[in-house]
Amino acid sequence: MPTPDRTSLEEIVQAGRDILESAGLDGLTMQAVAARVGVRPPSLYKRVRNREDLIGLITEATARELSAELARLQAGGDVHAELAAMAHAFRAFAHARPAAFALIFGRRADQARPTVAALAELAAPLLRVTERLAGAAHALPAARTVTAWLYGFVTMELAGAFNLGGDVGEAFEFGIARLTETLAPRDVRQAP
Repeated sequence: MPTPDRTSLEEIVQAGRDILESAGLDGLTMQAVAARVGVRPPSLYKRVRNREDLIGLITEATARELSAELARLQAGGDVHAELAAMAHAFRAFAHARPAAFALIFGRRADQARPTVAALAELAAPLLRVTERLAGAAHALPAARTVTAWLYGFVTMELAGAFNLGGDVGEAFEFGIARLTETLAPRDVRQAP
């Protein structure tokens, strides 16, 4: 008689995501995940080959979660408000899941990277907004510019690198406003 499945891949990945945030990447072990889902470590290997695969699954799940959040914000309305909403969602996500955020956007040899398909899905909402903002010919460079600024700002914020005083939230709003303004085509910006 086969042994019953005591956990699912979804439960394993979610446990891994929770451990990642509470204990960091070094604390994300197969033993810790097994304990969290209530099975013995060898039982995990029925669902996940090894720790590296688990990290890859966590990275993919995280990218999909952020992608869904950004896609949800697309209402087809004011492009400036839409870009601002996406920027705020990106920032909030990074604050809520900083370790997972680092998996998506960080680059370390020992970390799994999201697949190209997951990254394309993650980029799609922003590309649609930047196309409306900067035009089809400039959508990709505009999306890269916005992503680079957001990543840089949020990474510095999470690291506590803004030490010169002032309101960090106000600086974030300033950056969003200037990016939106700058990415609009010149003829639109110069119109009376």
